[in-house]
Amino acid sequence: MVHDGTVYLYTSHDEDDAPEGMGRFLMKEWLLYTSTDMVNWTDHGAVASLKDFKWLNKENGAWAPHCVERNGKFYLYCPLHGNGIGVLVADSPFGPFIDPIGKPLVWQKEHWYDIDPNIWIDDDGQAYLYWGNPTLYYVKLNEDMISTSGEIVEDKTFPKREDRESPYHYQEGPWVFKRNDYYYITYASTCCPEGIGYAMGKTPVGPWEFKGYIMKPDRRSSGNHPGVIQYKDKWYVFGFNFLLNFRQTDKHHERRSVCVAEITFNPDGTIQELPWWEEGTPVNPVGTLSPYKRTEAETIAWCEGLKTKSNASGGIYVTAVHNNDYIRVREVDFKKGAKSFEVSAASVSGGKIEIRLGNVDGQLLGVCDIHSTGGAETWKTFTTNVKKVKGVHDLYFVFKGGEGELFNLDYWKFN
Repeated sequence: MVHDGTVYLYTSHDEDDAPEGMGRFLMKEWLLYTSTDMVNWTDHGAVASLKDFKWLNKENGAWAPHCVERNGKFYLYCPLHGNGIGVLVADSPFGPFIDPIGKPLVWQKEHWYDIDPNIWIDDDGQAYLYWGNPTLYYVKLNEDMISTSGEIVEDKTFPKREDRESPYHYQEGPWVFKRNDYYYITYASTCCPEGIGYAMGKTPVGPWEFKGYIMKPDRRSSGNHPGVIQYKDKWYVFGFNFLLNFRQTDKHHERRSVCVAEITFNPDGTIQELPWWEEGTPVNPVGTLSPYKRTEAETIAWCEGLKTKSNASGGIYVTAVHNNDYIRVREVDFKKGAKSFEVSAASVSGGKIEIRLGNVDGQLLGVCDIHSTGGAETWKTFTTNVKKVKGVHDLYFVFKGGEGELFNLDYWKFN
């Protein structure tokens, strides 16, 4: 979701202890990340979970959500696998989200196929809810966004599930958007593995004309669920792979990694096909990060070996910091220079933070010593002087110390 100049990425979450094997999903909550530059993402932790649906008696099945804003309210549409699609509402994109209706918004009880909700609000104000595996359904929503209008419609455009060889085959994960005079529907296609197919039409409900792949299927990932946004005059498609899972083990677990790539339109409105995620061009930044403001430690372009955790008050911090782990933050603009660095940390054992430019072994600006604070959530501010620096750089925090976990990090800034 793009709102007030910020990208909000709401995502389902595979638990670390998801068992080995294909399709053995373990999903309990929905996470939120934000960005204003498309390269640094701030982790806000879980903003909703299955527990927010009091009528639901299950601990697994928090599948792919979609959040939209309307009339100052934020609506989070949540598939509750096997129990239809629920909706939560909040006054802020960060929540707290509550269940306004106390029941499923949509649930065709004869099957478990009510998954992957997607919302499109058309130019005339009419909102549509799309969903379904392996059939595409849609229904109109009332302006309150928590009730439906009219009957559920089964879209007949796509070949049936049995026609798995057809690139036109719709599997799941619909995402509708509009550009110029055309409506687009993107979707996970040709299972399995899934690619990202797309079709175009003149109305938000078709008829749809298949145009090809945004990304072809690849055996390195069983699925690829799309989401498309326009942000700062660029268009992006989100999806997923299993790269992080296979960096940890050669066994398949449902531990998926969210991916994003810039998409390009041809003059006739069709979309240029993208290579597989790892083989494509990295997304370029569309903004810079100021080092002179408090920056949450969980604002990260890339990291190695770390986790995030929420404290008792709901704040997020970086934890599981070990020797040689690091954080990379991109496009940090030192336009006013810097003399010193400060960081909020909590520690039992302590360690050091090497502040470097460009790489884990790049130019060393300074070293900040982190001493024991007496507890893993007992926070103190540590400072160090840094060498003169100007310009825009990728910033690396490289962590050094002994065995075990070194410290936790809350925020940092330069002065």
